[in-house]
Amino acid sequence: MALLPGTPPIEIVMKRSAQARRFSLRVSRLDGRVTLTLPARARETEAMRFLSAQEGWLRQTLAEMPEATGQPVGIGAALTVEGRVLQIESAGGRAIRVEGARLLVPGDPASAGRRIGAWLRVLARDRLARASDHYAGLVGRRYSRLTLRDTRSRWGSCSPDGALMYSWRLILAPPEVLAYVAAHEAAHLVEMNHSAAYWAVVERIYPGWQRQRAWLRAEGQALHRPRFGD
Repeated sequence: MALLPGTPPIEIVMKRSAQARRFSLRVSRLDGRVTLTLPARARETEAMRFLSAQEGWLRQTLAEMPEATGQPVGIGAALTVEGRVLQIESAGGRAIRVEGARLLVPGDPASAGRRIGAWLRVLARDRLARASDHYAGLVGRRYSRLTLRDTRSRWGSCSPDGALMYSWRLILAPPEVLAYVAAHEAAHLVEMNHSAAYWAVVERIYPGWQRQRAWLRAEGQALHRPRFGD
């Protein structure tokens, strides 16, 4: 982590890459995190000079980013689940259920958002576990555990010991997008990098992955907008 001085100072995540041939600066559309990728042998003094040269662009980019706004989820609202727009309605019974284009929520309407959030987490675990089992099987590896979080900086990760982590909000995206993220992380069970060999594994188990990656880059920010009262 580095700090670019100024008003206010800007935190910079520094990442060295054996594949990088030049400095590369990126601002996350999800949370405004600034990442500087630098060649493996580059000096930090060179990195700071690069940051200073880019300071004007960086501060303007951060200033122009929209404020994070939440959309409360409740009775009468619409919510996209697995890529389908559902209208949230009160209903009898005990369990939340989908009927056609309606998401039927029993119980106290005041707690609907919180209950929907819990229901989505259960649904996300089911879908992501199945997808992870499938793609881990295709690469001939096993993962050690699966964890769901509400992360804004990444959609998934794979640790060196084979632990998979996903954002549960992937359940809001089309199923093929969720499947791509699962394939992306399963490929890390073979290659813990983003080398050409790694992308060859992704291509083998999920051909045409580029379309889903592009969807996440263009539309992924919207998955963070719903607020479930928790």
